[in-house]
Amino acid sequence: MSGPLQNIRILDLSRILAGPWCSQLLADMGAEVIKIERPGEGDDTRRWGPPWLPGTEEAAYYLGTNRGKQSVTIDMAKAEGQALLHQLVPHCDVVLENFKVGGLQKYRLDYASLKAIKPDLVYCSITGFGQDGPYARRAGYDFMIQGMGGIMSLTGQPDSEGGGPVKIGVAFADIFTGLYAANAILAALWQRNQTGQGTHIDMALLDVQVGVLANQALNYLTSGTVPQRLGNAHPNIVPYQTFATADGHLILAVGNDTQFQRFCQEAGCAELGQDPRFATNADRVANRDTLIPLLVPYLQARSTDAWLAALEPLGVPCGPINTLDRVFADPQVRHRGMALERLHPQAGPVRLLGNPIRFDGQALNAERPPPLLGADTDSVLKTLLDMDSAQLAALRADGVI
Repeated sequence: MSGPLQNIRILDLSRILAGPWCSQLLADMGAEVIKIERPGEGDDTRRWGPPWLPGTEEAAYYLGTNRGKQSVTIDMAKAEGQALLHQLVPHCDVVLENFKVGGLQKYRLDYASLKAIKPDLVYCSITGFGQDGPYARRAGYDFMIQGMGGIMSLTGQPDSEGGGPVKIGVAFADIFTGLYAANAILAALWQRNQTGQGTHIDMALLDVQVGVLANQALNYLTSGTVPQRLGNAHPNIVPYQTFATADGHLILAVGNDTQFQRFCQEAGCAELGQDPRFATNADRVANRDTLIPLLVPYLQARSTDAWLAALEPLGVPCGPINTLDRVFADPQVRHRGMALERLHPQAGPVRLLGNPIRFDGQALNAERPPPLLGADTDSVLKTLLDMDSAQLAALRADGVI
């Protein structure tokens, strides 16, 4: 199927993760993404290995965020490079960048400069702390943002169990910022269709990290009580955590009172399902420290697979804790096509992570593999700027492209 964004062109000045995650999603949905990279070096993540794609110098990290894009190498530090980018802007709908606040002004690639060239431009800036405020000019990285934004105070085992704050195992703030940025860009494009006006989108990693504290944020804002780390337990639902089984672990995610009673009946502790101390979720939360030790021996009496086989037909939510090899071997994950294959120009077939969005049952995944550095420089400049081979050769000789 044709992508819903097939007539949208993105000039992508971003690198690392938040920006590229955003533009990869837009590419999956059909947008043409022109990734601008520094000649000879490119996106930092090309070198963030091992692991490397066999037979290449491309890091797996880079491959994970750049499907569907064209790579054009232009040195924006050179006046001629800036001129090329200025010439490309009228051909684009969106500019995406994640430089420090004010970092693109010296290249005349800031919003004000490019809006003068294309008044209806949608321009999205991703920074650590936003375009204003006391931290605006500070650099922001996912790990420190997870700490500053509160999620690490909620992740990890309780202090009473010898725990400490733990970051999430993927770049949580970066990825969420990329997703929010893509949503904002789509909204800005829709607004432009209605009003003819462009906009400057200001995305901050810290804002996003605070914004996705979700129920934990409201727990604090509503009660004034600071939430504490609970390990794998849930602050508002009990029992909703991991339990040791006879051969591993099980996630038990009881979401209502009926599910709790069904679990107790199957586990052989029906009396706990009728106990007034545990009759409602509010009761179970209040008496968490009493209930959980009572459930532990019942869970330990069976294997994980035995529990899954027993509880799933009863509608009691539960699941295993899979390592990534088991994730990608899982029949549901395989059926949904969450690992896909694209043909890399150097390595041949390469496995990539799929886009979870589907339209009418069809997954939206760009066909282009992550591009080699500068692979599309000549074709893009010839097509959009009508440059000939002699002009390109001269720019290349001067180190501009």
